[in-house]
Amino acid sequence: MVRSLIRRRRAASGLPVPGRCRPEAGRHVLATERLLLFTPRTRLDVAAALAACADAEAQRWLGSRADEVLPDPGIRRALLAWRPAGDDGRRMPRKLAQPYAPGPDDPLLLVCVRRSDLGYAGALELEHRTGEMGGWLAPACRGQGLGAELFRAGATLAHTHAGLATVRAGAEPGNTASRRALLHAGFVPDEGPASHTLPDGRVVGAVWHRHDSAAASRCR
Repeated sequence: MVRSLIRRRRAASGLPVPGRCRPEAGRHVLATERLLLFTPRTRLDVAAALAACADAEAQRWLGSRADEVLPDPGIRRALLAWRPAGDDGRRMPRKLAQPYAPGPDDPLLLVCVRRSDLGYAGALELEHRTGEMGGWLAPACRGQGLGAELFRAGATLAHTHAGLATVRAGAEPGNTASRRALLHAGFVPDEGPASHTLPDGRVVGAVWHRHDSAAASRCR
């Protein structure tokens, strides 16, 4: 009964349905117990993904300069308060409602929402050429065990959507939350470069994890 209600609510909202990927267009959909993940469809989806990692706590580990793109905390909170496809009844600004089309060489980016209320929760990124993965959660979604679900979804995306037998993820030695989430998601310690240069130019220490599958395939 609960699953059928969630399915009907998702259909009513116009959100993508897991199992109905469009790999020829670079679009994927999958779900975990509490998250729905899908390729961004609008600029709002992309902006919300950036807003989820633009705070100082996230940028300490990511160094992605999303904080420079969205420096205003009020704007970040406003973006995360929207629902995809205007599910909360509000009309989206025209600029945010414009469609987003992933490029053929872009990393696979999936924005995620909470299945309970369809609120934006974070994002997942997979570099399909190297098999390296990263992910982040919005401030209100941290400390709830969702990181493990996010990384499990990343492994599923790599193995059953992108056809990768191995996916790897790096973390700073001091980022215990990410390292714990990776282990809970079934990743195991792996060898790799001892340091990593973040997009903002900082050189940080790195520890690596990997997830393997003997039956990798691509979605159709």
